[in-house]
Amino acid sequence: MDFLNSLFTDFGAQILTSGTAAFAIAAIGVNIHFGYTGLLNFGQAGFMLIGAYGFAITIESGGGFWLGVLMSLLAAVLFALVLGIPTVKLRGDYLAIVTIAAAEIIRIVGGNALLEPLTGGVAGILGSQFQPAFQALSFLPKTGTFTLGPYTYPYTEGDSWWLRIVGWSLVLIFCLIVWLLMRSPWGRVLRGIREDEDAVRSLGKNVFAYKMQSLILGGVLGAVGGDIFVLSSSVQPDSLGRTTTFLIYTCLLLGGAASIFGPVLGALLYFVLRIGITDFAGQFIPSSIMNSQQIPQFAWIVVGVGLMLLVIFRPQGILGNKKELAFND
Repeated sequence: MDFLNSLFTDFGAQILTSGTAAFAIAAIGVNIHFGYTGLLNFGQAGFMLIGAYGFAITIESGGGFWLGVLMSLLAAVLFALVLGIPTVKLRGDYLAIVTIAAAEIIRIVGGNALLEPLTGGVAGILGSQFQPAFQALSFLPKTGTFTLGPYTYPYTEGDSWWLRIVGWSLVLIFCLIVWLLMRSPWGRVLRGIREDEDAVRSLGKNVFAYKMQSLILGGVLGAVGGDIFVLSSSVQPDSLGRTTTFLIYTCLLLGGAASIFGPVLGALLYFVLRIGITDFAGQFIPSSIMNSQQIPQFAWIVVGVGLMLLVIFRPQGILGNKKELAFND
């Protein structure tokens, strides 16, 4: 019974964390790219990182919180334009290769020693340089902690209740925005591009423009997810690399692409499953078979195998509609 109580406590703690909210927001952006438009963008981590840099550097330079947010969004838009104008006409694997390469360029440039005065190099930008500007907006007490059931967190500092409230509120707002957009004529054109862009082009629609709009919108959501992600820690380039994009796709495919709440459900289930596998393995597998360093790796393996089985037997995910997904045709 103690183990079950501890397990469900860990589940709740992971669901509440701002990191899960950040991944959910980034997955909503990828859902616009891949789920609704058919753009195989493997560079969402690049949007998260460049948005986080724009946010942190602006505040560190004395620009203030709202200017930092604006610069974060503008950085994502600029990155989408530079990336999309020459490449958005590419299809399938070619676009995936270009976008993952672009994200790696952002990560490598961010960690370059020559830019250390600006980006902090490999060490990144400490949270103490930009977090106070966000914390100053809190309506909660600036110091102290609050306990809700088994969960005790600071009101405002670090990975606080304030950050969690803002993160999950943004998740709900973005879900509503995507729901409204995909019910609009604009959203129906995106679905048409995903299914057959030549047919959409024959109807007089500017497919290139719609793809660019989708890339920009999803990239902006990625930048917001990056801002939420770094507000509890620091801006560190290696923490938003290739693995991050693959985890975002795992969340999306698990919950269901081309569905409104699929990315959110996928993010919740992904992190809960990892916590559950790690706790179960630590409790029931003897250390002679698997030590504490091997257990997290085992969790990754189980999640990977589960994702492969999901793609084979239920490619639409938990909430997805199989008819929505062109790659099932």
